[in-house]
Amino acid sequence: MVQSRRWLVVLLFAGALVGLSIGGNSLAQPPGKGGMGKDKGFGKGKNDPSHQADMEVFHFLMDHRENIRRTIQDVPTGVETVTESDKPEITEKIREHVVAMHKRVKQGRGIHMRDPLFAELFREYEKIRMTYEKTEKGVKVKETSDDPKVVKLIQAHARVVSNFIQNGYEEVRKNHPLPGDQ
Repeated sequence: MVQSRRWLVVLLFAGALVGLSIGGNSLAQPPGKGGMGKDKGFGKGKNDPSHQADMEVFHFLMDHRENIRRTIQDVPTGVETVTESDKPEITEKIREHVVAMHKRVKQGRGIHMRDPLFAELFREYEKIRMTYEKTEKGVKVKETSDDPKVVKLIQAHARVVSNFIQNGYEEVRKNHPLPGDQ
């Protein structure tokens, strides 16, 4: 149960913060196929040495979610989000999580793949553009795509991540439908 809980929790900031690192650069996804097969994409096991560390950061964020603020603004091609905390140790973990999710997206190593929304978002990672900037207390992220289907995935995912913060582990345990499947 604890391991299952930890795996599910890794997803807190996975979307709106997915694929980001702290700085101010624009990050386009790498060319080629990232793959979601046996050795890549599921974020778990011997082929993913960062899985445990990523889970621990996510658990920390979930355990301190009452100290996290998050806003979402839809834009025509995606979303802009701001995730912050007044507590410096939480701010640092938010940023650490962003760096980890950036690496996962760039490498095509998805997380929470049992959830239809997460699975589809990671399948489309090459179509997602992200820019970010460090704020005084967290991170501002812009995720966009030229593909209307991916725009809807990005927007739905941003709302699910906010629901993680609002509802905690109960929300993390849910599967989330693809846009249009509700």
